Amino acid sequence: MNEENFKRITKQLALRVIRLVEALPQSRTADVIGKQLIRSATSVGANYRSACRGKSTTDVIAKLSLLEEEADESLYWMELIV
Repeated sequence: MNEENFKRITKQLALRVIRLVEALPQSRTADVIGKQLIRSATSVGANYRSACRGKSTTDVIAKLSLLEEEADESLYWMELIV
């Protein structure tokens, strides 16, 4: 997968998560989990784009590590919703 494909896929993830959260029932729990999920899922793409602009291999690896953490956190929030 190339850089542009990954940027497109991470943007699609963010948009799909936003639509998912908008479809959740109105409750305090859904609001809290939804906000957390939107924050982490949209960070995946943002962190990937940041990694693409890394100044060194170490910088890129550090930024990709953040991306991995946000993706894992997103998965956690989606598991709770299910």
